[in-house]
Amino acid sequence: METVSTHEAQTRFWELLERVEKGEEFIIAEAGKPLARLVGLRPTDGDRTGGQWKGMVHIGDNFDDALPE
Repeated sequence: METVSTHEAQTRFWELLERVEKGEEFIIAEAGKPLARLVGLRPTDGDRTGGQWKGMVHIGDNFDDALPE
């Protein structure tokens, strides 16, 4: 993982984004101290659907009851 200074990240921003899009990651540092990591977002597999836990989770009837003092 390559480290770039904040100044370098500002001046080469679009180049770094193109490289991130291809899977690279960068550490952005100020005076040699790491501040942030520049990584790409993983694409989603389409629309998210619920229901994977149906029938596997039980919520008790007293779930909404007040907690004891």
